[in-house]
Amino acid sequence: MNIMEIVTKIATDSKIVGAIASSVLIILFGYFLRKKEVFKDSTSKIVSEVVLSAALPALAYNSFMKDIDGNALKQAMNLLIWGFIMYVLLIIITKVLYVKFKGDKKEVLRVLTIFGSTTFFGIPITQAVYGATGVMYASILNISYRAFLYSYGYVKMSGLKMDKENIKKIIFNPIVLATLFGMIIWVVQKSLPQVTITEGGKTASYAFLRIDKTAVWLHTPLTYLAKLCSPLAWLAIGCKLAKISLKEAVSSKECWYYTLTKVILVPALNIVALYLLTVTGILQFSHMALATVVIAMATPTATVAAAFSISFDKEALTTSNCSFLSTIFSIVLMPIWIVVLEVIKQLGMFA
Repeated sequence: MNIMEIVTKIATDSKIVGAIASSVLIILFGYFLRKKEVFKDSTSKIVSEVVLSAALPALAYNSFMKDIDGNALKQAMNLLIWGFIMYVLLIIITKVLYVKFKGDKKEVLRVLTIFGSTTFFGIPITQAVYGATGVMYASILNISYRAFLYSYGYVKMSGLKMDKENIKKIIFNPIVLATLFGMIIWVVQKSLPQVTITEGGKTASYAFLRIDKTAVWLHTPLTYLAKLCSPLAWLAIGCKLAKISLKEAVSSKECWYYTLTKVILVPALNIVALYLLTVTGILQFSHMALATVVIAMATPTATVAAAFSISFDKEALTTSNCSFLSTIFSIVLMPIWIVVLEVIKQLGMFA
């Protein structure tokens, strides 16, 4: 099968096309609603809070409500390890990438490059294309993201030492807690007290904390909350885009440099790194694990990183412009990255 045949096959895959179209069209709808003032200035923030405090934790937790699988467990642990290695490498690499910049601008651009919107932008896309397993992998990858964002990111942006408040944000973040709790249940489920369930005339035993089987009354509302994640996140992104000037963003050379680095170079470097680790047997990654990392790295500026910049008055205008331009490019390039990932899959580069 040649490249054109692979691309044609992808273009006719209703699931992939539907996921891409849904994200783009709902983002544009959010943009339209804000321009028409159906959504107000505060709407994006309110919707974002609902996503971050309720929908995403429910989505992360529910993704672990499945039988334990040896290969999936291996991939999860490899992603956890790679997450911490990756952020250390990005800290080093961005020193080289932004060597021509000086002072606050250099540090701000480095932080914005290291930390993308993996939670708010990446996970909804991953869910739409790769389902619950993709969300599970993305949630595990985000453990290292949160740890570095609220430590290294905070220190660099504030110029202060790590404080207790940010340690609390790392430990007690609802998404992190839901991920850790769900992951623990998933890993140790065979060792937990079992409950016998009869489904379709067949009897099976499940851990009592597997609420998808033992407490459907609790799992169902969490499922409804989880389903809100993608559409609400995309509406909020569209609403946010409507508030920023395109003219200012596109006229900045440094924003173009940052955007191309963030949404093209960083994901590409991850593909190379994961391929080398896989073929050498140091850490082996499946195609879905690779896809999870690439989508996470191809996301635009992280909301929290941008908030740090504005709060500590460090290149706030540059940050706003970078956030806008990188979001536009991420929306445009994400479908291309998904096609690239499918081509890689068809070529058999990852298992």
